[in-house]
Amino acid sequence: MRQPVLGFIGIHAGKRTDQPISQNETLALLFESVGYRVVGASAVRHPALRTLHQIVSLLRWRKVDAVVIAVFSGRSFWIADFASFLAKRVGHSKVILFMHGGNLGVFGPEHRAWVSRVYDRADLLLAPSDFLADAFRAWGYDVHVIPNVLSIQSYRYQPRTVARPNLLWMRTFHEHYDPLVAVEALARVAEVHPDATMTMGGADHGLLEATKARAAELGVADRIRFPGYLTPETKAQAFADHDVFLNTNIVDNMPVSVLEAAASGLVPVATAVGGIPALLTDGVDSRLVPAGDAEAIATAVLGLLEDPDAFAALSRGARELALRSGWPAVYARWREELHELLPHLAMA
Repeated sequence: MRQPVLGFIGIHAGKRTDQPISQNETLALLFESVGYRVVGASAVRHPALRTLHQIVSLLRWRKVDAVVIAVFSGRSFWIADFASFLAKRVGHSKVILFMHGGNLGVFGPEHRAWVSRVYDRADLLLAPSDFLADAFRAWGYDVHVIPNVLSIQSYRYQPRTVARPNLLWMRTFHEHYDPLVAVEALARVAEVHPDATMTMGGADHGLLEATKARAAELGVADRIRFPGYLTPETKAQAFADHDVFLNTNIVDNMPVSVLEAAASGLVPVATAVGGIPALLTDGVDSRLVPAGDAEAIATAVLGLLEDPDAFAALSRGARELALRSGWPAVYARWREELHELLPHLAMA
């Protein structure tokens, strides 16, 4: 018996340094590391050309046993539509739709007929959290949960016992991630800790200048560093230089960035939206706060700065959380699902 050949369809970074590696890419590399044959598409930068490359790839792939398609909301949902349609038409054995993105739970009901048509093509429907799975289980779909995966060995863990007033925020400058409230929280922390600083890493999706303007208005512009998108190397250094990770999203599912910070020993202070409460446990591996509440965020940060024992315990809890998203644990779940889906093939 041979192992399955897996195809991964999604938006891939490839060798680009201005975009994070996607879950699809991470999974593909990890499956390859345990002996599976893997193909994937696409790392082409231009959206239209990327879509064309995905179409051509699906038509050219031969003897692919399962196609794993990353599913996002908005215009990106077209990728799931055409990819699932083509995969069925050209005879690929099984179609696995893996849902991502915190906004799918809103997008789905708004486009129910379209989403149902696509989901009906799936031989296996996956989500990284019960939050997203439950949104579509209510429609009658049997959604299975496999957590997002980390290459845990890629993150240098530093045991932490005392928190420095160095905050890290790391998403894109977009309204979904509410960067302005992070600036407002820093201003409140700085009233108690005059040496407080923050690094805000990420690409600009419309709110970078507004964030800088708010920082200037609050008198904390000189306390914030804006390095742009963080490469794996600069991200590793940022994790080493900071102790508290701010996740200020107003929309979220199961953010890999939070897991990355946790794997490095930072303590997340995160808004309790979407799938976050299913991922993080307040008082065990994080502090959870209401969305949009700068005062609550600042209070949580100040509590970590003023209580070393609590901070150290949460840092250890964060690392333990990240380990549960390591490849050994996640692959065990994938192996179960693939064995059920492809019982005639061998699993590593």
